[in-house]
Amino acid sequence: MERWIIYAFISMFFAGFTSVIAKQGLVGISAELGLTIRTLFVCVFVVFFAMTAIASTELTLLRKENYFWLGLSGLTTAFSWIFYYKALKFGEVSTVVLIDKGSVVIAICLAWLLLKEVITLRVMLGACFIVLGLLIISKK
Repeated sequence: MERWIIYAFISMFFAGFTSVIAKQGLVGISAELGLTIRTLFVCVFVVFFAMTAIASTELTLLRKENYFWLGLSGLTTAFSWIFYYKALKFGEVSTVVLIDKGSVVIAICLAWLLLKEVITLRVMLGACFIVLGLLIISKK
């Protein structure tokens, strides 16, 4: 198995914990305060990780395009997290998480459109099942 697949599964494992733990952390406080506290912790952990994992010489490789695209990614992440926490505060974790994971379908479409990634029958079928699952679970 390729290393990136292992990393993706580890990410999936931690992401599964994240929502349940966050829901518990929101008890008695607003979604906005909870998101702020969580983001501060993320910032500290990521900066510490960067200090241990990134060679200082790598900083010279940064270009304007890196700042632009990573900044835009940070902006879309912030909007995603703001609305995710608002939904998580009042909704059921199982439903909120599934709707959020519908982002996979959006990412597939954008990767095809902007990055010219090939959409295979397997990927298309998987995306259709994600949408079907989303519709089934989100119906009350």
